[in-house]
Amino acid sequence: MLVAFNKPYHVLSQFTDDRGRQTLADFISIKKIYSIGRLDYDSEGLMLLTDDGRLKHQLANPKHKVNKIYLVQVEGVIKKPALDALRQGIILKDGAAKAVALKLLLKAPAFLWKREPPIRKRQNSPTSWLEITINEGRNRQIRRMLAHVGFPVLRLIRTQIADYTLSDLALGQHRIIVRQANKINTK
Repeated sequence: MLVAFNKPYHVLSQFTDDRGRQTLADFISIKKIYSIGRLDYDSEGLMLLTDDGRLKHQLANPKHKVNKIYLVQVEGVIKKPALDALRQGIILKDGAAKAVALKLLLKAPAFLWKREPPIRKRQNSPTSWLEITINEGRNRQIRRMLAHVGFPVLRLIRTQIADYTLSDLALGQHRIIVRQANKINTK
């Protein structure tokens, strides 16, 4: 089985929590499925869940270099030198990191839902939107990459993993993509 879920802000990427925070169990009642990778508590967007260990390995193991696409809102007006550094690669504490693809957007995408609570607003503090593709998934990697070039992340939304997209999946909703593991294409 393969399930797509549009994770809201401040939901844990696991089914249990001993501190009372919202988890996947608050949205998904399917038993014996597990997340393929994680999405930070303060990030939003596409998560995939499965009961197929082979598929989980194929999509989550860094050696397979699966592309993941994110929409990112950063504080400030990002300029060409920062974008070039992200494309060429930067050195973080846990090694080199770079964007596989990077696009500066003129504004927030029209399909984007309002976040609750909303992003803080400062009258004289502009923001920029990017679409960034990575093929790793180290802890808070995009946030650390953008902070390294001087642009703190305000909002991070994953829109795609491999060929799987959010499509028209509403916030907090899930959809079964495939019911039987033997019908899932893992290349």
